[in-house]
Amino acid sequence: MELKANVHYVGVNDRQKYLFENLWPLPYGVSYNSYLIVDEKIALVETVDVRYFEVFIKKIKNVIGEKAIDYLIIDHMEPDHSGSISLIKKYYPEITIVGNAKTFGMIEGFYGVDCKQLVVKEGDTLDLGHHKLQFALIPMVHWPETMVTFDTTEGILFSGDAMGTFGALNGGVIDAQINTDIYWSEMERYYSNIVGKYGTPVQRALAKVKTLPVQMVCPTHGPVWTEQLPKVISIYDRLSKYEAQEGVVIVFGTMYGNTEMMAEVIAEELNKQGIKNIIIENVSRKHHSYIIQEVFNYKGLILGCPTYNTNIYPEMETLLGELASRDIKNRYLGWFGSFSWAGAAVKKIGEYNEKLKYEQVGTPVEMKQSMNATTEEQCRELAKAMADRLKADR
Repeated sequence: MELKANVHYVGVNDRQKYLFENLWPLPYGVSYNSYLIVDEKIALVETVDVRYFEVFIKKIKNVIGEKAIDYLIIDHMEPDHSGSISLIKKYYPEITIVGNAKTFGMIEGFYGVDCKQLVVKEGDTLDLGHHKLQFALIPMVHWPETMVTFDTTEGILFSGDAMGTFGALNGGVIDAQINTDIYWSEMERYYSNIVGKYGTPVQRALAKVKTLPVQMVCPTHGPVWTEQLPKVISIYDRLSKYEAQEGVVIVFGTMYGNTEMMAEVIAEELNKQGIKNIIIENVSRKHHSYIIQEVFNYKGLILGCPTYNTNIYPEMETLLGELASRDIKNRYLGWFGSFSWAGAAVKKIGEYNEKLKYEQVGTPVEMKQSMNATTEEQCRELAKAMADRLKADR
């Protein structure tokens, strides 16, 4: 599939994998994108997951037949993109692999491949004939070796994982030629869960991209972006700045429904106080990747769960650890909990906030056994405090 001026899409779709990184659900699958630039010299940008190599090599040969590939450019070394390096080397033994200094240490570590190397630095170029490629380093988006490749002749940016999204490609590749509706929420979830910790490096990468005359972005996952590129950049810009809209995500754990009642009272009072965007999630029913996405989108977070074996309810503790590892900034946190005979959850959630570093809002509520008038009023006061804090930002 030719994208532009002898630049061909040769990526593959994965509709079999259920969990990305064995962690994150893939309701629409995922694509592993690779691109072939056919010029006086032929360059392959990225490979694909090794399980799809047979499909991959057929696509390459459909474009170039038995011609040799001169260069393999590796912008990112995660195995879903670099996994076919060893097999490509067997098909094209004289190929030169292009990467930065950190790339080749990983190639040796993952694959033990002895290859011709072209080590590039910031601003270095590679002349293929018509196409002139320039390289820029974007470390920690979201691995230390990441870089991007810019085709200065055609204005094409090969962006690695940056500006990517979950979701396989359904027939077409270029955004202008397909329905992109499914990708916007999946892009937020992809960013929140895969790249989310690295907001500052993403901001640096976007600053570099904005200086380039980019007409097309070719990421390693999801559609090729042309006419909707401004929307893509705005999403990555907003998420990497940890900007959020007014609203509250209430996440609860419950065993017998008593803690759930606290969440319902809090949500009701938030609405009475004029907060429209309220999301309530059962931490044991909703996959955490969606909850993390929601925390990226809204300023307020209220967490609650029962004490379990004198500790935090296990699913809530897992979520707290996942949130702490993402370093999400500028959020407001309230919390509540319940117990039957020995309380611990409220205290433990408070201790977790030393890692989260969210702004505490209101007084935590601890309920013994079941709801009574006093506990209900405390829940409403917590909700009022959160509503007041959000409205102060208007």
